[in-house]
Amino acid sequence: MKTDGIIFDMDGTIWDTCVEVARTWSEEMARIGVNKTFTVEVIRSCMGMLMEDFAAKAMPEIDADKRIPYLKQCCAYENEYLAEHGGNLFHGVIQTLEKLSEKYPLFIVSNCQAGYIEAFFQGHHTEKYFKDYENPGRTGLDKAGNIRLIAQRNHLKAPVYVGDTSGDMEACKKAGVPFIYAAYGFGEVDAGDYDAKIDSFDQLCDLFIK
Repeated sequence: MKTDGIIFDMDGTIWDTCVEVARTWSEEMARIGVNKTFTVEVIRSCMGMLMEDFAAKAMPEIDADKRIPYLKQCCAYENEYLAEHGGNLFHGVIQTLEKLSEKYPLFIVSNCQAGYIEAFFQGHHTEKYFKDYENPGRTGLDKAGNIRLIAQRNHLKAPVYVGDTSGDMEACKKAGVPFIYAAYGFGEVDAGDYDAKIDSFDQLCDLFIK
């Protein structure tokens, strides 16, 4: 598969932080005196959503005007935890990133809060593998907009995107970028809606390194 840059999703593609997010968010809500506990199942069902949609689905019983302020507090604590302890990387992530980065520029575009990608970099010492990254917490753009922004900013003519959900697929269609489906992740995508499929992260080497 030909490309001049590989753009990655985070959750369900590079790592799974559902356990860490559920725990840190529950701890933070208890700390600020709110009776709200998050389960891993609820967090996983929300992964990939923009923050406003994430908050609405994860906190339906909380007043709408309080969800985002609470979410921001939870995310700040989550970022601190992940930066120190890291998250659950999928099999072969570090080795694969190292190999791919020797041949291609690598990027991240995720529907996450500001500081989340930086926490991944710090927690796993991975910043050296990536040329650029973006998220709606910094730009206010949706995933398609951030994919286009990364491509434009880095003068990419033939980028590809690796993600795991139908939302990732739709963003790629909107951005005009080929979509590689990470079938081991959180979502399900029909066969006709992706350009390539991987069943483990290290299979990217089979696609891009001969």
